[in-house]
Amino acid sequence: MKALLNRLINQESISSEEAKNVLVNISEGKYNQSQIASFLTVYMMRSITLDELRGFRDALLELCVAVDLNNYNTIDLCGTGGDGKDTFNISTLSSFVTAGAGIHVTKHGNYGVSSACGSSNVMESLGIKFTNDTDFLERSIDEAGICVLHAPLFHPAMKNVAPIRTELGVKTFFNMLGPMVNPAFPKNQMVGVFNLELLRLYGYLYQESDKNYAIVHALDGYDEISLTGKTKVISNSSEILFEPIELGVDAIEQSAIFGGNTVQQAANLFTTIIEGNGTEAQNNVIYANAGLAIATAKQISHKEGFDLAKESLLSGKAKRSLDKLVALSNK
Repeated sequence: MKALLNRLINQESISSEEAKNVLVNISEGKYNQSQIASFLTVYMMRSITLDELRGFRDALLELCVAVDLNNYNTIDLCGTGGDGKDTFNISTLSSFVTAGAGIHVTKHGNYGVSSACGSSNVMESLGIKFTNDTDFLERSIDEAGICVLHAPLFHPAMKNVAPIRTELGVKTFFNMLGPMVNPAFPKNQMVGVFNLELLRLYGYLYQESDKNYAIVHALDGYDEISLTGKTKVISNSSEILFEPIELGVDAIEQSAIFGGNTVQQAANLFTTIIEGNGTEAQNNVIYANAGLAIATAKQISHKEGFDLAKESLLSGKAKRSLDKLVALSNK
């Protein structure tokens, strides 16, 4: 590790194979906490390369507890986090709206590290059970249209990193990896990233895959479609810059999608919105994100997906999906 750190500190990059080996060695407990923290810190101060990101991804996918849900043709809606915006749980809410629209969802998520409330925080507070039992996950998809893949249960190799990430409390390159290492290997993904540089890297890596994908970054810094301005979207077939008006809605203020400072505030807001009592701005952001996920899975236009997402939320289908998952968790 010492030699590797010296190279990185001297602004050198490492190969995909070297990057992969470092994470494997971390998982095997070959480095101490100071060395791991130093390694993470380097990537807070310099850009990650395509080869490095590919190597880190390959290591985590190789080390993960894989779950076979291929019969369901699922989609994952997941953001990198790390945008520092503390929005309400847009991708998680959008996941239930997508499930309510009849698209099977394998939602990969974790506790918040650099945000007040991550996906797993809010779902746990709502009573959702975390497990890596395949039978339960299949039953969840069959009955609720969605299952939750809580990252620590599927990436036990990263147990040596988790406490260091928590203590650092800022985004690390693990934020960049989260959406790419879903242990169900879904064939469809809608991914949000926190800057344009990462958008480009994700675009290159996803081009190498066989997925249907949409990768998004709002130009004012969000790792999701925020409707606060223009959003860059890279998909299998195009690279576009779109504005809210193209979905028939107005741009919104950043304050309209703030998620609160505590898990309880986030959970209360989640419940309010999924019950159909969100503000117009909150609802439109959900429709925009879930709509793109639905469009990606069904290979239809974003506007058609937007309309299907709206029907899912306002008809109560999204709420029924949540209720069924909570009920299964409590059996």
